[in-house]
Amino acid sequence: MIVAGAAVQGSAHLARGQGCQDAFKAVGLDGAAVLAVADGAGGRERSALGAHIAVDTACRVLAEGVPRAEDGPQVWTGWIAAAGARVVEDYLRAVGGVLAAAPAAGAPVDAGALASTLAAAVLRPPWVAFLSVGDCFGTVLTRGPAAAGAGPGTGVRERCHLVLPPPVPGAPDTVFLSSPGAALRLRSFALWEPELSGVVLATDGCAPLTLDHPSVRELPPEAGPLPSERFFCGLAATLRANGGDAEPLHALLSGPGTARTGDDLTVLCALTDGG
Repeated sequence: MIVAGAAVQGSAHLARGQGCQDAFKAVGLDGAAVLAVADGAGGRERSALGAHIAVDTACRVLAEGVPRAEDGPQVWTGWIAAAGARVVEDYLRAVGGVLAAAPAAGAPVDAGALASTLAAAVLRPPWVAFLSVGDCFGTVLTRGPAAAGAGPGTGVRERCHLVLPPPVPGAPDTVFLSSPGAALRLRSFALWEPELSGVVLATDGCAPLTLDHPSVRELPPEAGPLPSERFFCGLAATLRANGGDAEPLHALLSGPGTARTGDDLTVLCALTDGG
């Protein structure tokens, strides 16, 4: 398994002298990987800490009791739903402990000061399980036979699929792990895919860089955002070729084209390393 990730401070945050408020973490298991990315709320004073607590909590909880590759859908969907509820509960407990240990002068500070979104995934081919609170998003990669007539050297083609999309424009306000009722608004699901070759998580600032408007593929707007094959499949090919060195990913997120988002950018992926 190849695991690589990078986080880059957004241009708007840099201009304001504000540090990166994203966080990511990965844990390798026997034949599996746990990934988590988090995006601290921009206007909250301690959200960067909240994002780090979020990924630490998610990786710790999701590394426990991961179902086997041969287990069925009921096992996987039940496990990720229960784990998701526990992630929210443990996050709130950890944030409460931080606030109690270092109370602010004056008015009490609530958990919203450490507000963060979260997306996490557990990859154990042919299964991948996701949980999400907020606007981070996730893409699955698959490797299968190329279309007939694709030309020499293209017997196997990698494809990308946006399975955990960001909220649509005009959606209600972003939900954070510290929002009231966050556990009830958590998304969790599991996918069985025999051609599964990887999973990529990203914070919402990456959307302009990694997602295409449907018009790019001559589809109507209601088709929604589509994952950019140039980004995802190109990234996977690069990481497999260099053994997982994340420097090209960091350079990609730091390029001139990323200035249009202004937000912090974080991408984390796990890839099967087979040819």
